[in-house]
Amino acid sequence: MNMPTQMNVPIARTSLTEAEIQSVLGPLRSGWLVQGPKVREFEEKWSAFTGAKHSIAVTSCTTALHLSLAALGLQPGDEVIVPAFTWIATANVVQHLGATVVFCDIDLATFNIDVNELKQKITPKTKAIIPVHLFGLAADMTAINQIAKQHGLWVVEDAACGFGSRYHGQHVGTLGDTGCFSFHPRKAITTGEGGMITTQDDALAEKLRRLRDHGAAMSDLQRHMGSRPYLLADHPDAGYNQRMTDLQAALGAAQMKRAADIIAERQRLAKIYDEAFTGLPWLKSPAHIDGLEHGYQSYPCLFQPEPITAKSVTRINQARNAWMDALQQVGISTRPATHAVHMLTFYREKYGLKPEDFPKAYAANDCSISLPLFHGMTEAEQAFVIEQVCARK
Repeated sequence: MNMPTQMNVPIARTSLTEAEIQSVLGPLRSGWLVQGPKVREFEEKWSAFTGAKHSIAVTSCTTALHLSLAALGLQPGDEVIVPAFTWIATANVVQHLGATVVFCDIDLATFNIDVNELKQKITPKTKAIIPVHLFGLAADMTAINQIAKQHGLWVVEDAACGFGSRYHGQHVGTLGDTGCFSFHPRKAITTGEGGMITTQDDALAEKLRRLRDHGAAMSDLQRHMGSRPYLLADHPDAGYNQRMTDLQAALGAAQMKRAADIIAERQRLAKIYDEAFTGLPWLKSPAHIDGLEHGYQSYPCLFQPEPITAKSVTRINQARNAWMDALQQVGISTRPATHAVHMLTFYREKYGLKPEDFPKAYAANDCSISLPLFHGMTEAEQAFVIEQVCARK
């Protein structure tokens, strides 16, 4: 059978069952659209899957990170260590709370924060570390937690990509003070927009629940189910409105019924890619590390037609962009894995940074490429991607 010469393969695609689509009708018919019984159901299912003692649904992973730092007590002038290669939201939440972003370079083999450089970033003003489990591969949490404990620092896990990712058997998001997950459409479980905070700390969970709901001591659901629903709640905190709706939660809760299958499918697709690309020295596939179970939110590779050095990054970047354009011309969507935040205008100008200040993040920014991977990807779609990638030597 001849392979097609053109096919539309997106970088990601949302795949929902009819039952999941129908699930949103429940809240519409019940009339309870705001944070209510479906949010509680989604939270319970999330805790059951991840092993988290508490799960708190919010409007996005960004608000999950923001609420985590606010609940822990981050103050203006404090410093928070953030990997230089991550989505900008990881740094933005620190900025929005008036604290100082301290970037740390990454390990180019994993795209995660370099724990050896992490130690050098700690000052008397450091209050927290935000390790990112980038693309579904867990960061080195043993080393990070040891460093945090030595210096009395909070650990807020950015697990936006971490659904199904495990660190020596433990689901990410349950290893630090809090874990923060995303339900953006590129994620394995999606509610359109949405996020979840996980924590093992009872007091912290209670504060997080208050802060997401204007600082109220009691949620609307708790009040309406109580004996005196006509009384308004007290507000011990000046909180925020970062509540997930029951429409979103109904969709998320429905998808949790096949959570394990979704992860297994992504891992199967990644294994097919791994085997197909073994003989391509110019394309480095995602790392495999003993004891870590990759969730494969995406499939990030390094494009390296020559060794990546300070002098070769520009040449490699030009070649990568040309290759991405060629793939786009035959219908295959690709992306840089993510961006180096220190190279973006706001942070570059605010902190006076240059790309080479964090050379591995710079290299990842300019030399990485993510290939299409999503549950619901057909055999023909993946075969076409593999055929086109292997043909472009």
